[in-house]
Amino acid sequence: MSCERSLDLSFTLVDTTPLLSLPFVEDGLGRLETELVGAAVSDDPFLDQVTTHLISAGGKRLRPVLALAAATGVRRPASADDILGGVAVELVHLASLYHDDVMDEAAVRRNVDSVNARWGNLVAIVAGDFLLARSAEIAASLGAEIAGLLANTLGRLCQGQVTEVRGAYSLDRTEDNYFRTIEGKTAALMSTSCRIGALTGGLDPAQVDALTAFGRGFGVVFQLRDDILDVVASDADLGKPAGQDLAEGIYTLPVLLALRDPDAGDELRDLLGQRLDQPERDKARAIVTASGAIEAAVTAGHDYVRQATRAAAAIEPPQLRDAFDAVVSSMLDGLAPGRDD
Repeated sequence: MSCERSLDLSFTLVDTTPLLSLPFVEDGLGRLETELVGAAVSDDPFLDQVTTHLISAGGKRLRPVLALAAATGVRRPASADDILGGVAVELVHLASLYHDDVMDEAAVRRNVDSVNARWGNLVAIVAGDFLLARSAEIAASLGAEIAGLLANTLGRLCQGQVTEVRGAYSLDRTEDNYFRTIEGKTAALMSTSCRIGALTGGLDPAQVDALTAFGRGFGVVFQLRDDILDVVASDADLGKPAGQDLAEGIYTLPVLLALRDPDAGDELRDLLGQRLDQPERDKARAIVTASGAIEAAVTAGHDYVRQATRAAAAIEPPQLRDAFDAVVSSMLDGLAPGRDD
């Protein structure tokens, strides 16, 4: 029984075309890339090699895209502050990847060696801290409100991560615990990306709040989607080992739903509660996939899609609103057989 879907796995990438097609966003993203590399380097060639490792490996730059779309709003090219806001949130994201890979003992990220696998845990942790420091420096240059916002977001990321780690290998993890975790460790930074863009863009408070709420719902959908893909996609599709969360005892919504399944639950429960080797990992993924839990997780995800689209309804102008709506509305497409929404 295969745990990987026989589907076109181009769906592993979030389709940001609606946002990139907006005036000024793609141009701003090109300018941001140069600033991102500049912010990550110092006067130490070794440290520069480490801190730019994942930048060079690519990535979706999803958080800067959200920030730039909110900031430019179909109205004007990205300003220097807009670019710096996007750099600040991407540096936080990159730092979190460095730290996550240490905690997960991950060997691959974005189809290249992880930083910890190549240079060791200590270097990876310190390099991640350096990126956070650079992000804080940039945020401070953008004013007290953005500096405070980013600091608060870092705290929420840490809280979400601690909540997740405390529940590792727990077969009694609740869905409420799962959603509280991802609202902290993922949705907080997505929400902040939109909010920083709105602030550097000089939008009125109602628009700032609407974009912030959209980012929160978008972030939950994004993480839920990522957790589904961890079960159904392959290593090559993900650019990292599939089933890593299962192996590390992080039981996400598809797994929690499968544990409740009257047919699959007992068999899955017998496997879990301990670290899994590759054969057990593949078996667990296959059980979850066959149980109907993927379809149920997608259904739950659509509740958050609706939350995000309701928030987007207040975003102006209509071209920007429609682009945000289109991106979040398509994020769960292709994940559940038989669904076309």
